[in-house]
Amino acid sequence: MTSFAKIIGTGSYLPTEQVDNFQLANRMEKLGVETSDEWIFSRSGIKSRHFASPGQLTSDLAVNAALAAIEMAKIQARDIDLIILATSTPDHLGSFPSTACVVQNKLGIDNQCAAFDVQAVCSGFMYGLHLADTLIRSGANKRILVIGAETFSRILNFEDRTTCVLFGDGAGAVILEASDEPGILSSALHADGSYQDILCVPGNALAGGIEGSAFLKMDGQAVFKVAVKVLEQVALEVLEKANLSTSQIDWLIPHQANIRIMEGTAKKLGIPNDHVIVTLVNQGNTSAASVPLALDHGVRSGKIVRGQHLLLEGVGGGFTWGAACIRY
Repeated sequence: MTSFAKIIGTGSYLPTEQVDNFQLANRMEKLGVETSDEWIFSRSGIKSRHFASPGQLTSDLAVNAALAAIEMAKIQARDIDLIILATSTPDHLGSFPSTACVVQNKLGIDNQCAAFDVQAVCSGFMYGLHLADTLIRSGANKRILVIGAETFSRILNFEDRTTCVLFGDGAGAVILEASDEPGILSSALHADGSYQDILCVPGNALAGGIEGSAFLKMDGQAVFKVAVKVLEQVALEVLEKANLSTSQIDWLIPHQANIRIMEGTAKKLGIPNDHVIVTLVNQGNTSAASVPLALDHGVRSGKIVRGQHLLLEGVGGGFTWGAACIRY
């Protein structure tokens, strides 16, 4: 009998330092860059974001989110038989050892379960979720921890007001378990490398240093146009696969990139704004962490309840995008 992948626990973690737009504007003013709360909020919908403290690694954020998900799932960490961690800001230069392996060790999981990182930028969690669903349906795994975790503050240029005001740090996690009951109903992933230059970190490692820039670079207008188009397309794709209509979706949980992208996508799909989970205002864009952070917020706030249909979607550099229909 085919198993379904069902979410049995969600968790999230945000660093303690919350930086509002006024504080960020003051920081940037010292660098000779002019901005304001009104300028940032009117263009993004963001009021504040969280930054990791010095010495706080992506794995530290991930572990805290994972522990919250494990507690909700009422399991032991050693019960997990695979860890998939989505991040663009791994603990180590060169991306190895993988941050997933670091998390495995910090969680004290000594069962030698597989652990690996996924790099699809802001779509990373959707890629991880799709992989986990496929592995559980195949019978290869029974209980998988999927995490999205980022410390984007480490790759921001605070002299570039078009990018540094948008991003924050955080982590979100889910526990997926094999179940006879439907959970993830459908999912889809896509990429188009011809758009690689519109959102990237263009630097390269060279002889122990960096060639080019190690800061995030983005063409905001180009990202907006592509994002709204592909998010609508992939949402309709997974809805058709799940044999659902948009009217049957209780909650849209989009990547928290920009309020205009989120509202534009919802409008194209015919989903009212009050059926969209929004955490962007106080978290900013947390890349691969944004969807699981929003999901956990919806669950713990009581908005999302068992039996509801959820539409999750993400889009990020690469260019990558993906979506999933879930019966929670």
